[in-house]
Amino acid sequence: MKIAFVYTEVFPFAKTGGLADVAGSLPKKIANMGCEVKVFMPRYNIIDEEKYHLKYYLEVGEIVVTVNGFKRFVQVYKAKLPASETEVYFVDCPHYFFRGQIYTNDPDEDERFILFSKGVIEILRRLMWAPDIIHCNDWQTALIPLYIKENHNNDEFFKKTGFLFTIHNIGYQGIFSKKTLLYAGIDEKLFYPGGPVELYGNFNFMKAGIMYSDIITTVSPTYAREILTPEYGAGLENVLKTRENDFFGILNGVDYSTWDPSNDKLIPFRYTPEYLSGKIKNKKFLLEHIKLEFDKEIPLIAVISRLVSQKGFDIVADVITQLMNINAQWVIIGSGENKYEQMFNNIFQKFRDRVTVHIGYNNELAHLTEAAADIFLMPSLYEPCGLNQIYSLKYGTVPVVRKTGGLNDTVEDWHASKAAGLETGTGFSFEEYSGFALVKCLIRATDTFKDKPTWEKIQRNGMHKEYTWKNAARIYLDLYHKLRPETI
Repeated sequence: MKIAFVYTEVFPFAKTGGLADVAGSLPKKIANMGCEVKVFMPRYNIIDEEKYHLKYYLEVGEIVVTVNGFKRFVQVYKAKLPASETEVYFVDCPHYFFRGQIYTNDPDEDERFILFSKGVIEILRRLMWAPDIIHCNDWQTALIPLYIKENHNNDEFFKKTGFLFTIHNIGYQGIFSKKTLLYAGIDEKLFYPGGPVELYGNFNFMKAGIMYSDIITTVSPTYAREILTPEYGAGLENVLKTRENDFFGILNGVDYSTWDPSNDKLIPFRYTPEYLSGKIKNKKFLLEHIKLEFDKEIPLIAVISRLVSQKGFDIVADVITQLMNINAQWVIIGSGENKYEQMFNNIFQKFRDRVTVHIGYNNELAHLTEAAADIFLMPSLYEPCGLNQIYSLKYGTVPVVRKTGGLNDTVEDWHASKAAGLETGTGFSFEEYSGFALVKCLIRATDTFKDKPTWEKIQRNGMHKEYTWKNAARIYLDLYHKLRPETI
């Protein structure tokens, strides 16, 4: 079976969040299951081409793609996903992708991914490689099924191709005005109230992906249920309900070859559930590095996140004083909305003896912080899947989360499990989206931290959990075969 994966970011080449981690892992797992796999992404100028051995792919040559009436020249570069034979094809158009970042607020953001989508289709044709499945991801790739079913509907090359579309975050939909239809080369007959590309008077890329794909998935079972409701559906809940029989929630896996404290090359002291003393050594090492006093009786709370409201930082802001009154130390890593960056910088200035803040992302620091921290805080308004709480479980860093999306699917509240007589809990969770509920839950965690035998029980419960790609990849493969049963 031939599977084409189309992403806008792929780890380790370019990353802003969890999508890149998925893109760097799932295709390899599917390839290992016997499929022929190719991955497609833009060639950004932020990619370290020498490090990752990108090479110009002469066999494809130069492709002309028309966007907004202009002919743009597209070339192709090629590399392999690390530790695999999985090929990655980079769609090269400096006019659109040499911006110093993956996503922009530039007025031609629609054009950038129109070109990418058209470019992928033309590259497939040049390669003479007709996929059985094209697996698209988020709004930036959502036009590919439409283009092939509408603009290439008489093309025998794609006659047997099926389409799977994954929603990683329904909050980002690719919403543009009607004139983008013209830029995209899409027939205006598709744009009418309630039509396949129209939503609330705008051209909605994600709606197009939902309507033209054969199967739609999202990244956790709870999030799949949530986005069918007005509270979480971001206006697309009724559209999704029309495809409910073709809609599945599949929990993301993680790559434990990268995130496992027993073999993590980015931490000074490795450890296992049976040998937790290495975690204490990492905590001491990190605190010395960031010039905070080490005290094994004081919990270290970590935040590694985009600093945006979706991640719960509005309710953090509501109770920041109460949070600082908790007897704990803090490591905050992330960037995002200016008001939250400023909030944490102000906290750092005021509480230098127990808070450190790193605005931006540093992979080595993120690994060290996971290994050193006692508690990981994720108070998200919504969280489609979330990966950091899964990393935290493996590192014995007890998650404190809001019960939403993938956080609900992966973190079991300790006190709830204890009340049921099970003692299988792996963290602490709260349901009400409020600063009060957050503080109350975090205090439950820090109070439990004082009971070392119980705390180690919670840590080990989490460390023994396995959220690999094996199960998720098997479900995806079953869905691919559902679309192309003759390939079984």
